[in-house]
Amino acid sequence: MLRNNSIWTLGSALILGAVLGWGSASCNVRKNPPEFLFPKSSTTKLQDLKAPKYGDAEKAIEEIAKLLGKNKISRTKDSLDHHSDAYFSSDHPTEDQRPVAVIYPETTEEVSLIMKICHKYRVAVVPFSGGTSLEGNFIPTRKGICVDLKKMDKVLELHQEDLDVSVQAALGWQKLAQYLNDYNLLFGPDPGPGACIGGMASTSCSGPNAARWGTMKENVISLTVVLADGTIIKTKKRPRKSAAGYNLNGLFIGSEGTLGIITEATLKLNVKPKVENVAVVSFPNISAAGSAVAGFIQEGVQLDAMELLDDKMIHYVNVSGKTSMKYDEAPTLMLKFGGLSEEAVQSQIKSVQAICQRNKNTDFKFAKSEKEKAELWNARKVALLATIDYGKKYIDKDIQVWATDVAVPISKLCDCLQETKDEMVKVGLAGAIVGHVGDGNYHAMILFKKEDREKTAKVVQHMIDRALAVDGTVTGEHGVGWGKKPYLLEEVTPDVIDLMRKIKMALDPYRLLNPDKVFAIDPNDDSTI
Repeated sequence: MLRNNSIWTLGSALILGAVLGWGSASCNVRKNPPEFLFPKSSTTKLQDLKAPKYGDAEKAIEEIAKLLGKNKISRTKDSLDHHSDAYFSSDHPTEDQRPVAVIYPETTEEVSLIMKICHKYRVAVVPFSGGTSLEGNFIPTRKGICVDLKKMDKVLELHQEDLDVSVQAALGWQKLAQYLNDYNLLFGPDPGPGACIGGMASTSCSGPNAARWGTMKENVISLTVVLADGTIIKTKKRPRKSAAGYNLNGLFIGSEGTLGIITEATLKLNVKPKVENVAVVSFPNISAAGSAVAGFIQEGVQLDAMELLDDKMIHYVNVSGKTSMKYDEAPTLMLKFGGLSEEAVQSQIKSVQAICQRNKNTDFKFAKSEKEKAELWNARKVALLATIDYGKKYIDKDIQVWATDVAVPISKLCDCLQETKDEMVKVGLAGAIVGHVGDGNYHAMILFKKEDREKTAKVVQHMIDRALAVDGTVTGEHGVGWGKKPYLLEEVTPDVIDLMRKIKMALDPYRLLNPDKVFAIDPNDDSTI
């Protein structure tokens, strides 16, 4: 329709221009199509946009309640607070950054209905599943509503012979792991406890197992997504490979809910190794541990996971009481072995031991039972909570935590990690370092008092500077969210941001979906991107 000049009148163009918030259209009505609707540029610069205009959320909520029922809507203070912030997030909302309501759909069709109504009334929407993100990814900057998918947590269909499974977005990866265990299967990504498949895809998460099994980008076959106007799409069918059309999986994975709401996913699965073991190896310093990891990679030793915990992190775990075992308080590698036979795993172990000995390891513990395997690995999984507990108990009951990550080429990992650790000590901040050393990704968990936030921000800035200086990235698996928006422009050029913005405007011209995340959408904001 937009290509037909005959349908365009001055009145209709002015009305549509006013509705979309793009200013006067009178000078554009003779263009085909009108340039104010379809700029000729391949990118969208922030200064070329008008500020987004949002409508009456109360009208939208009233209409949604009539169709879905009031029992699917919550407006309690606790609910609104819970869907705005998390203690462990690096960035926090202001007092007035709360949704007007939280809505709990049970099907993709109900999500579509919600979005159609919100599109009609131009109400901002923030998707929510596990609520475990760390970079302010679900702060409701424009009020609006929160769509919590927690009732959509089912396994829909397992294709055991094809090694894939279809699930709803709020299924937790730990619950999925338990389900798959009965079939001797596993899903690769394993982020922090509580994370759900929809959020994992939205932030392109990974976890310790990514060194072997890959990140979410490598483990999603297809997605069901509800777009800003309520349109439901499925990105692909189920084959492991396809050259049909654009890679829409890659578009939505990592988009942090700004382009659509992921409601279902079909995921790649792997057969669990027949034989598994876990080892904990201590070293005199981080450099020695890093050299050992380089040795594993350069000699082609394929491990299921390679994690590095610094001495501070081990200390926090020991005093937390979250594990029954105690660990040597030294830089420590936690390693997972897996293979088809005991002989294959023993061959891996022999190679690893030799490399560790060359790098002067001080201890080498193996699990002797299934219980010990879980216990040894548990030190890694409780790292963040152990750090927070330590800060509250030994530093300040109101301790703050800034948990953030970067990723660098593997050869640069130990130097960057050590320099960040040294700076924390130099400026007097407590905290610990954890690294996914198999893929060059590391996390700083910094403890600080409220009055030291500016000092902490400088440490984080320098951590990012180091990563970018060696051709790294500002985030390996947490996403950009709200907090890392200023850093993204340090990694990519303005044209790249403008291209992302163009895609956002094409799919969500009212800027309803998770507004203000990843990059700026409002020229009146102070943001530089």
